[in-house]
Amino acid sequence: MDPTELLLHPVRLRIVHALSGGRLRSASELCDHLSDVPRTSVYRHLGLLVEGGMLEIGDERRVRGTVERFYRLRVDRPAIAPEAGDAMSLDDHRRGFAAAVAVLVAEFNAYLDRPGAAPFADSVSYRQGTLWLSADELDGMLAGLRGIVGPLAAHGPGPGRRPYLVSPILFPGTEPPAGQ
Repeated sequence: MDPTELLLHPVRLRIVHALSGGRLRSASELCDHLSDVPRTSVYRHLGLLVEGGMLEIGDERRVRGTVERFYRLRVDRPAIAPEAGDAMSLDDHRRGFAAAVAVLVAEFNAYLDRPGAAPFADSVSYRQGTLWLSADELDGMLAGLRGIVGPLAAHGPGPGRRPYLVSPILFPGTEPPAGQ
């Protein structure tokens, strides 16, 4: 299955997010993490992600006479190539955006449902603003963001670290009528 198709489904996107940052999780742990999704659905989508080359088995352990597999994102995982993204229809982009937003809402709700959730203390932020940028300014901003986020994205789990979900959303806004 094409990576574009793989990632257009909210449950698969949530599994990918749950495994981001170098995390290794069993199917059972993923089912617990996605407690609002039926276990059979988690297993089916997990299988599709492995079959599609997005995930690999990172470890296997014997647990009560059975083998428990632990999954991780493939380091060399396929990505949506620029030409594939460019070839997506407007409806494909609509579905992809809706799936990403559904994942974001589900992950935020899961955070709020955790014992001890403290949005202010955890520096939770959700803002929207408009930037007026030329093409060169947009390119510079995106390069700057990649320069800041890229090295941080390479960090794995470790003492004193906790995962933060970052979801940049960028698209052109509506231009005001001429003369304003």
